[in-house]
Amino acid sequence: MAEALDLLHQLVGRDDEPILWWQMWVRATVIMLVGLVLVRVAGKRMFGKWGAIDTVVAVILGSNLSRTLTGGAPFLPTLSATALLVLLHGVFSALAVRFSWLGPAVKGRSVRIVSDGEPDQEAMRRQGVGTNDLEEALRKGGVLDCRDVKEAWIERDGQISVVRR
Repeated sequence: MAEALDLLHQLVGRDDEPILWWQMWVRATVIMLVGLVLVRVAGKRMFGKWGAIDTVVAVILGSNLSRTLTGGAPFLPTLSATALLVLLHGVFSALAVRFSWLGPAVKGRSVRIVSDGEPDQEAMRRQGVGTNDLEEALRKGGVLDCRDVKEAWIERDGQISVVRR
């Protein structure tokens, strides 16, 4: 075990010493491969829908891998903590599907911002959606006039969906 750890330190450098250029290359290669594996394990959910939990884990994952690359954090402990974050993401996502009360806390909730052609200004304000944002979403939904909208929702992923009358 000690020999394997010594070999690892020769390849990627020690956490308390400056990293040589070629050790940075080895780290970059390992981190790229580990990052790809973690993204594949996490699945499309993490990087496809971008709910609150997805965004938090993606930012932390990128930050951890970056710090590991540059030697700003210990190599193996940081990689293992990053893998744990991906595992926890999967656990929380699975629990949110199983327990309906947990879903809104983990994934967020949809909010109606237009009802029967009338924009809900208060809901729009709370969600950070301006009139121009709503008009853009309507145009993308093929609607030019808000009066032609039965409902519009800001979805959990931040997109605005439009239901025509």
